[in-house]
Parts: sequence; structure tokens; C-alpha cells
Amino acid sequence: MDYKETLLMPKTDFPMRGNLPNKEPKRQEQWEEMNIYKKVQKKTEGRPLFVLHDGPPYANGDLHIGHALNKILKDFIIRYKSMTGYHAPYVPGWDTHGLPIETALTKNKKIKRKELSVAEFRKLCAEYAMGQLNNQRTQFKQLGVRGDWDNPYITLTKDYEAAQIKVFGEMAKKGYIYKGLKPVYWSPSSESALAEAEIEYHDKKSPSIYVSFEVRDGKGLLPGGEKFIIWTTTPWTIPANLGISLHPDLEYVVVKVNEDKFIIAHALLEAVTDELDWENPEVVQTFKGQEAEEIVARHPFYDRDSLIMLGEHVTTEAGTGCVHTAPGHGEDDFYVSKRYGIDALCPVDEKGVMTEEAPGFEGLFYDTANKPITEKLEEVGALLKLSFIKHSYPHDWRTKKPTIFRATAQWFASIKDFRQNILEEIKEVNWYPNWGETRLYNMVRDREDWCISRQRTWGVPIPAFYGEDGTPIITDETINHVSELFAEHGSNIWFEWEAKDLLPADYTSEHSPNGNFTKETDIMDVWFDSGSSHQGVLEGREELQRPADIYLEGSDQYRGWFNSSLSTSVAVTGKSPYKTIISHGFVLDGNGRKMSKSLGNVMVPSKVQKQLGSDILRLWVSSVDYQADVRISNDILKQISEAYRKIRNTFRFLLANLADFDPNTDRIAEENLEEVDKYMLYRLQNLVENVRGNYDTYEFSPIFHQIHNFCAVDLSSFYLDFAKDVLYIEAKDNKRRRSIQTGYYEVLTTLVKLLTPIIPHTADELWEYIPGVDEESVQLTDIPEPRKISDMETIVPKWDHFMEIRDDVLKALEEARNEKVIGKSLEAKITLVPKEKKSKEVLQSMEHLHQYLIVSDADIVDNANETKEYKYIDIAVEKHPGEKCERCWVASETVGNDAEHPTLCSRCATVVKEHYTV
Repeated sequence: MDYKETLLMPKTDFPMRGNLPNKEPKRQEQWEEMNIYKKVQKKTEGRPLFVLHDGPPYANGDLHIGHALNKILKDFIIRYKSMTGYHAPYVPGWDTHGLPIETALTKNKKIKRKELSVAEFRKLCAEYAMGQLNNQRTQFKQLGVRGDWDNPYITLTKDYEAAQIKVFGEMAKKGYIYKGLKPVYWSPSSESALAEAEIEYHDKKSPSIYVSFEVRDGKGLLPGGEKFIIWTTTPWTIPANLGISLHPDLEYVVVKVNEDKFIIAHALLEAVTDELDWENPEVVQTFKGQEAEEIVARHPFYDRDSLIMLGEHVTTEAGTGCVHTAPGHGEDDFYVSKRYGIDALCPVDEKGVMTEEAPGFEGLFYDTANKPITEKLEEVGALLKLSFIKHSYPHDWRTKKPTIFRATAQWFASIKDFRQNILEEIKEVNWYPNWGETRLYNMVRDREDWCISRQRTWGVPIPAFYGEDGTPIITDETINHVSELFAEHGSNIWFEWEAKDLLPADYTSEHSPNGNFTKETDIMDVWFDSGSSHQGVLEGREELQRPADIYLEGSDQYRGWFNSSLSTSVAVTGKSPYKTIISHGFVLDGNGRKMSKSLGNVMVPSKVQKQLGSDILRLWVSSVDYQADVRISNDILKQISEAYRKIRNTFRFLLANLADFDPNTDRIAEENLEEVDKYMLYRLQNLVENVRGNYDTYEFSPIFHQIHNFCAVDLSSFYLDFAKDVLYIEAKDNKRRRSIQTGYYEVLTTLVKLLTPIIPHTADELWEYIPGVDEESVQLTDIPEPRKISDMETIVPKWDHFMEIRDDVLKALEEARNEKVIGKSLEAKITLVPKEKKSKEVLQSMEHLHQYLIVSDADIVDNANETKEYKYIDIAVEKHPGEKCERCWVASETVGNDAEHPTLCSRCATVVKEHYTV
């Protein structure tokens, strides 16, 4: 007979190849049809609420790999929490206002902005944003991210804008909002003020000049003719100079160089001497900075004074210790000048062009003006040195172009007024990684005011009115009314209606005796938009709550969303909007370089999906230490694909060996399981405990490695390997066979559940092939908690030691294979000489020892010749003298003993006779 017909070989329709790019879209359609998100929410209803609040990505352009990293990490957490006792709704969001959308319309879509009214242009911005949002929503869903995609929060919706207005109003009510003239970061390329969060630093080449200011009135301290030396890298600010700042406690010297007498800080004398190539400078006078207060110098080329002022901001780290002070172009300059009653002069307009207040340079772009201003200084003899330096300089993070400091009237949120409260709240937050606390704490500690106004069109208007005397009007009455109007009509009415129509009926104010009002035209910083989401979403959606359990975003959000959310929440509620902050790093290429189109190293999520599948991308996310910068490349994804293949094939083997197993009728009670199966279930419980622990602490990389290692080592190299000799060879209902299948079944269902948050497409595909499951999706199940396995007190020490002995045997077999003593391990007969009592007892207690070691025979003796020494045992390996059984391939001296089956060993002959018809 054909003995192959008597073997119980693995059978399954679960395909070996994942074919993910083709299968995943169909799986996503299936989830859509069954509304898996709603079903999960229904199943978990009544459980403790867990809220991960989505930081809104900007609705512009296709998703990049950083988007994928972010959303997949969030999905891991939401899916895990839903499967471990929590009700975890996930409301995705989008940030939809701001300059990039205006730019996309005017430059890419060729919209002629000046031919449209503000309201018309804003409607086009809204339409564009929603189109981008829909595109991104589709791409996020293709990543397998589960959420309430039909009901996201969007910063341009009426309800959201109305809630944002109330946040602004509450802050104004508490006195935190004010309008004032102050130098702020200004982007000529965006024609708008910027907040610190919108600044990034890049290297820039700048002129470096040393300039002399002659003393006009020495106030009795200086006889006259002396010259203060200042140093600056912004020559274009010289026309705005109104003073020179000295530190009150520094020692200054008058240095005679040839016929000139220069004033600098004593501590910088050596450095300035080297810089200006002075020969034998002679110190002729010394004084403290405070003695020179209100001495008057002359502006180098304008007929006006430059006052000597005292400021604590002056240092001796660089320069001359005499600081060029232009109150219209520097924050320190502004405040020190204010103390001396000097108003800011800002001769640069919103486009960065010099105005008539800079005679001789009007009409020049500020950066272009550097050269003629320097030439003018040289012409009048005030330029002592010109060179160029490369230094870190603030840039607009949207346009990537340099910014300037420019004094303008802006709206501010006075962070310093409630800064201590913010700092106290930071201490109450859980931080992953823990350095995040220090980073945000230091940012807030050093923060004074937040410039929240922008001179743009596309955004939420600042709900302020002005009286006839120019006084800003923001009251509870006006705020509530505007909020209600926005909730009903949207914020476009601010630009469509007159001020009187936006105010409550019959509204009066002492600032407008004639009842005439105007309205603010600036919009709010987009960080105020997204930073208000705790009010508009966490408080505004009944399925959520404030504070959220987690905010999870990139590490750049310490200066962005983490910061603005905390500021507005503490201002309004006194409390942080989040309990835990998790930040992730940036995605780099395989060589650790930043991705850029010019380098050609950009990895696009949609391309990865089409080539490899979303589950491969998700598995990559689980494999990296995401709290630092991470790398991705085709080679890295190839390695991940190999790991996926190993995991998938492990699942396929488990499934295939459960083809004839019904968990309802064939399962063996735990107490009756074979020792090896109990031991493997014990190992499985350890895995469950470790994996759940890592999920709980948001460490996903160990999960990937632990599960991959369990599949490769515990299963493939041991449990799945030796068991073939039982599963294929023994009769269908053999107790040892059913015991292994019982173990396999629990291993399979447990591993699928553990991996569901990470590779949900594959997990749901597997679920369809598992016998005896009731739920229509594995997403509607719970991840098991680790449990105690019976008899572990005696079984674990024994089998742990056996696995160590097995390592010795595997080494011996490999050496024998290399020496051509044997080919496959089943050709081997091994003789084992235990070195100590424990090893001997363990080996002697092992029934079926040769099976566990996958050899044809294993003898345990006290002494033997020609053994090799290993850690726990001495081993002799020889080729088994018996014949190879045709059915089980085990070499046995019993082959041929049965006349009816002369090519079978006695074990196989018995199985065939008892269970198969010859």
C-alpha cells in the first residue's frame, strides 16, 4: 500500500503567500461594510473609558512616512486597549487653517486672490482643505487605522470654531489676552507674525560689522570724542538704532588706538584687539557700566541721538559689551528702551522692505539693504570691520525663509501670568520618554508672551471689536454672541457682516458714544486652533472626556501642539488637557539622513502599501525604537518582510495541523496534557505577560522581537519540529497527538490576538481559518491574561534544564554533521553521559526522549567511549545501525519485524494495522 495515505499530513487553505497589496483593500472594504469600528465600540460599551486624543495633521498633501508612523502607533494603542478591558473610542482630527492652503490656492491653483472678496477666498480655502482631508482620510484608512472616520473633528467646522472663540473669551476674561506693540518674529515671506513654535533654525551667512558711535554728551564722565563700539550681524537694523546698552555691573575701558579713543567692555579687550588688529592699545580710563547711564552718542549717519542705557541682557560672550539697541527689532531692545521712555522705531514694512523712516534706503528689501548701509557706514568712517559669518538663524518653518524681529501691534496671550500653574501641571503628567518633561518645562519656564495674531485671511478671526476711541472690546456678552453666531453660520460671517451686525442687538459701549464699531481683521495663530481641541473635542464630544489619557505626536510638538494645548487648557481650566505625553522621533533613510526629494530617498507610505502591504509597514513601526529617530529603507523593509513571512508560516503550520481538530470535542483538559505541552503553554503565558506589559508601557519594539523569537525558537525550532513525529505518524485520536493539538490551538489563538493591534489585516485573515471561533472578527475578542498552568512547580525546572541539555545535543549533532558522521539528525543514535545528578534525573524521566531531540535513538549511560564533552553532558554521536522506516523515517532495528509491513518499524506497523485497511 501507499503509506503516504496513512500519514496525517498538514492541511489548510490558508495561503502561504500573504499577497497583502491585493488582499488588504478587500479586507478594508469588509471592515467598512460590517462597520467594525461601531461594533467594537458596542462590544466595549460600559468599560472604563480610555481616550487617546488625536493631534490633527495638516490637511494638505499626501501622507508622508512620518504620518504613517504617527497614526499606526496610535492605532496600536487604541486596538490594544479595546482588547484589554477598556472602551477606547478614536476620533481622528484635521488642522485646516493657515498659510499653506492660501499658498496652494494662489500658486498651485492660480487663484487670483485680489479679484476675490475675503469671504469668497475663504470659501475656496475651505473647499480645498476638505478635498485634501478626504484624500488623507482614504490614505489613513489604507494603513489599517481604525477610527470614527465618518465623524472626525475638523478645525474649520462651525461647532469647533464656536468652541475656540469661547476659549479665547475665557482667557480674555481672566486678563490673559492683550493687544500691544512689541517686536515679534515676523516672516516677510508669509507677511505675518509668527509664534516661537513656528520658528526653526538653519544656518545663514550674514555680514558681521563693528561700528563706532561717537559720544556727543559724556555727562561729565567722558570729556568727548570717545566712540562706543557695537557689533551686529544685522546691518539693516542700524537705521532703527536709538541707543546702546551696557551692563550696569561690567567694567568698561576707554582704549586709545592711534588718535582714536574707543569704549568696550574690559573683559572683551583682548578679543576685540585681535578682531580689529589693534596694535598696542592703551587703556586710558575705566568705569562701571552704571556710571555711563544716559550718556548720549550720535547715530553714525542720521542726525539723532543714541542713548546709553543699562540692561541685564548684555553679556561678554561675544561682541564688545556695548549692544546696538533698536527697540523696533529686538525684544530685549524693546524692553530696555521702554524703561527709558523710548518708543519703538520700525522702518521695515510687512514685506520686509525698508520704509521712508529709513532715509536713503527706502524701497530696499531688508537683506538687500545690508550692503548699502555698510557702505554708508564706511563712507562716514564709522565702519571698523566687515566680515561674514555662518550662524544659526531663525527661519519660518512653513516657507523655510529667514525671519526678522519687527515691532507691530499684535494680540498676545500673556503666558507669564499663569506660567507657574503650567509648570506645576507639567510635573503631574506621565512622560514617554521621560526627558520630554524637562524639554517642555524649560520651554514654558522661559516663555513670556505668545503672539496669537496673524495677518492672514484663512483662519479663525480674533473676535475683538474697537470703539470709536480705538479701545479693543472683548466682553462675555460679545464673546458669547460671536460664538453663537459662528456655531450657526460659521466664521465667514465675520468677513461678510458689518461690525454692528456681529454685536448683540442694541449693544452700547462707553468707548463708542455714537454707536459706531469696527472689528479686528487679524486671525488667530493656527496653534491656537489646534490647541483649543481639548475644549472643542474632548469636552465637545460626548464619547470623550478631558483630560485625555494620551497625546501622542512627534517630538517637534513640544514646541507645538503639546505646548499650545497645555497653555490654553491651564488658562481655561487650571489643569492639563492630558495625563500622558508620548513623543516619537523623525523617520530617516537607511543611512540616517533626513528624507528629501533632492536626495531621492523619500519613502512614501502608499508606495510601500502597493508593493508590500500595510501590515509590513505596521510591522516595521512595531520593530523600531520609535521614541528616538528611526530608519526605513527598502533593505530594512525586506528584513521586516522576512520576519513577517516567518510569522505567517508559523501560523500556517499551526493551522494546518489543526485541520482535524475540533476544540469543542477534541481538546484535552489541561491537567491531562502531556508535560511538554504544559511546558509550552507555560512559555506562552510568559510571552503574554511580557507582551501585555510592553503594550501597557507603549514599548512595541520588544513585542515584535519577543513574538518573532517565540515563533522562530520556541515553536519552529522545537515545538513544531519534534511534534511532526507525533502529529503525522500517530493515529488521529491518539492522546499525545490531541494533547499537542490542544497546545497548538491555544498558541495559535493567543498569538493572533497578541498581534491583532499590529497586523490586523493578517490577524483577521487568520481568524477566518481557525476552527471553533464564534466572533466574526478577532477585533471583537479580548487578549487573554496570563494564567497559571497546572503542575508548573515541578515541570518548569525539569523542562528548563532539558532545554539547556538540548542545546548541548544540538551542538553535538551539528559537529557530527560537519564531520560527515550523519546527514539528517534522524540518522543519529546518541549516547548521553550526564555530568551530574540533576541532568541524569531529567533525562531518565523523559519518555520519548529521542523524539524531543529528533534523533532515532538516545541512550543514557554512566560511562561511554569516544564521547565529546559539553556543558551538562558528554555525548557520542553515531549513525544508527537500523534501517529507515518508510513511513516515519526514523531509523529502527524493528524495521522488517512485521511480515505484512516489512518496510515499517513496529510502531508504524501497529498504527497502520489498527487504523487503516490494507
